[in-house]
Amino acid sequence: MEHQNFRKNIESKILELPLMQYEWISPSELLFKEEVRQICKQECPMYGKSWSCPPAVGTVAECSAKCQEYQGIFLFTTIAEVTDIANLEETLQTRFDHEEITRTLGKIFQEEGAEVKLLSSESCAICDSCAYCEGENCRHPEYMIPCIESQGILVTELAEKYDIPFLSSMTTVQWFGLVLYR
Repeated sequence: MEHQNFRKNIESKILELPLMQYEWISPSELLFKEEVRQICKQECPMYGKSWSCPPAVGTVAECSAKCQEYQGIFLFTTIAEVTDIANLEETLQTRFDHEEITRTLGKIFQEEGAEVKLLSSESCAICDSCAYCEGENCRHPEYMIPCIESQGILVTELAEKYDIPFLSSMTTVQWFGLVLYR
């Protein structure tokens, strides 16, 4: 695929999507850190309970190697308004719209002939209980979108590099997503 035309075609198709900001970046710009994975392990209640989270996604080195196999990355953000970002239940409910936008972007890239890997802002929440906990294969691998941090990727580094506000207000949720493509 010719890269400039590819980007131009994608950009013409995403005009209607409620994206706050986006950047075209290289896989080499991703910073993978074991410390990110340690935060998952110590602070996230989904660690070891989902196919979209560690340790099921592989080691940080394995995740890095898989991501480096892609030609490029489309980094994007969406925003959602809430009454108070500290209200975790309300905040997490807004992510489903972000996940739908992430899937839509994946389809747009696929329509342009790309193979994609989607990463988003939270652990998968498609099923009430993940098959991982039952020792079974994922029931919906075609819909699952692993968390960016589950890969060991330091999102704050990307936000800073591209001047993307990580937290803009106590009533605005900023969701991040990545479309890796080749």
